[in-house]
Amino acid sequence: MKRMSALTYNFGLKLRIYPSSQQKKMIKQNYDAQRFAYNEYVGVNRLIYQISKTSRVRQLYGDLPFASPLLNSREAEQADLLIRLRERIATVTNLKHTYAFLQNKELDSLSLANAKQNYNKAWSNYHRIGHGIPQFHKKSNEWAYQTNSMYVNNPKHPKKDAYLINGTVRFVDLHHIRVPKLGILRIAGLRNLIKERLSKQIPTRIGTVTIKRTAAGDFTLSLQLASDVPFVKHLSKNGQAIGIDLNLDNFLTESNGSMVDNPRYYRKSKKKLAKLQRILNRRERRAKKRKCKLTNAKNYQKQRRRVAKLQAHIKQQRQNFLHLLSTTLIKNHDLVVAEELRSKNLLKNHKLAQSISDVGWRTFLTMLSYKANLYGKEFYTIDPKYTTQRCSHCGTIMGHNGYDKLTLKDREWICPICQTHHIRDWNAAINIIEKHLGIWSNRDIDEQVQNKIKQRY
Repeated sequence: MKRMSALTYNFGLKLRIYPSSQQKKMIKQNYDAQRFAYNEYVGVNRLIYQISKTSRVRQLYGDLPFASPLLNSREAEQADLLIRLRERIATVTNLKHTYAFLQNKELDSLSLANAKQNYNKAWSNYHRIGHGIPQFHKKSNEWAYQTNSMYVNNPKHPKKDAYLINGTVRFVDLHHIRVPKLGILRIAGLRNLIKERLSKQIPTRIGTVTIKRTAAGDFTLSLQLASDVPFVKHLSKNGQAIGIDLNLDNFLTESNGSMVDNPRYYRKSKKKLAKLQRILNRRERRAKKRKCKLTNAKNYQKQRRRVAKLQAHIKQQRQNFLHLLSTTLIKNHDLVVAEELRSKNLLKNHKLAQSISDVGWRTFLTMLSYKANLYGKEFYTIDPKYTTQRCSHCGTIMGHNGYDKLTLKDREWICPICQTHHIRDWNAAINIIEKHLGIWSNRDIDEQVQNKIKQRY
């Protein structure tokens, strides 16, 4: 039976689940246990680091030839503590023996193993990218813990392949799924491609499973799937290529001249959200005045859920819009080219930060990237330098050779050399596809783009 890493195709599946009251209690227990285990690894390793900084102890346990074997009482105590701390977090079993409540039978043992794995991954990411030291996980209204689907081979009935119905996490039918410790959970919104795999018994392995409760009180189940059979068939080529310019006036402008309006979901709900948040703040002040814990303040918790539901609704609207648009672009074109945007840098402009956060550019580019791989299409991002300032007809770059640079207010402009009238975003979209194809000359772009596409496809 192949491991997840050995399988060719990967797919993520998110399901809405409806646990019972007892199952909700168990989800909370597993979330608390996993958070506690993660924080234990963070705290103990920080303490080990501080103790190891003392020169005598570091020399003694660093196999240095000049280390002195004689330690005073304090150094000996620290050395002994260092041994106990390292032994405590050496294995998950040792951690369970140290804290008896982690041996509760309602806890999923794999959730604790995932806590250690996530801590090690956090350090690996830190060493790879240079920032993001593991921090303590705080209590939150959102609960989440991870487990895994295990496939055990029976010598009498060996299994050559993993399916959606023979692991520890498995589908019972189209409306129920079984999860370790939690038992059978009712699900909704199962996708057709998963129904097909269940009916045809296509080999598919379930990897990491994440059970989550949102701040609004909804429960979801996320599955990591892998298989040697593609989840989605690659689409046939149609010879179409397009460049897209992302902007704030319109969500995007395509190189063929069509535009997609910016829905501005957050701004449309901003007043309603602000009103709900004011009520929430007022109820928080009243609860504190009565010296009541916020977790026990019923009116505060009711209002908090109202705010969370509206925020979740805005997020779902945006996600749905981005999914529909990205899928349409990928399915209708063999090549999609966009400008590489760094939202983190753009958000430093306080005048545009709210609008930039509302459109979700980074999420949209991520969707285009993985959907292009899913459907067998091509997606690239290019350096946006000069794509806005350049005339796509003659190649003149504004801001050079004495010409004034275009500002954000200049939505339309006329090239001072060839006198071509440009719509700013349309011209930028043409430059984006032209730059990717390597066409930076003065000839008409349409003829060059078509010839380049014919040569490639």
